[in-house]
Amino acid sequence: MNYAATLAVLVILAFSFPLMVRLGTQVGVPEAYSAATLGALVTLALATYLVRWQVGRHRVTLERLNAARAQVLADPENPRAYFVGDEHLGTILLRLGRRREAAEVIDRYARMGGAREGEIVALREALSNAERRQRRAQGREA
Repeated sequence: MNYAATLAVLVILAFSFPLMVRLGTQVGVPEAYSAATLGALVTLALATYLVRWQVGRHRVTLERLNAARAQVLADPENPRAYFVGDEHLGTILLRLGRRREAAEVIDRYARMGGAREGEIVALREALSNAERRQRRAQGREA
């Protein structure tokens, strides 16, 4: 189902729900059941929206990752090839939870002649923060 259809269903439910509650009350259905049904429908709608949003965001991140990898393969000695827009390939990999691969990319980028020191420091700091979060998460699981 596409976004327009989802929105249309939600609009129809929003306008028809008060009428259904009134009709249900006249037939003998308690308002608590109607409210529980509304709560379930709202939860379903919010879950659908959240999942679609996260999937869309992940898809965009994967597209940026593929574009950055293609740029690096095309010109591996160009430090600017490691950026898609203003985002570094290492940052994209960290966001996807690929710390080991991000560390390799950051090290390769740091060895390049035209890489900026400030960018290298920021990338290594982001990698360090990701590793620290990973260790804390593993400590809580144990």
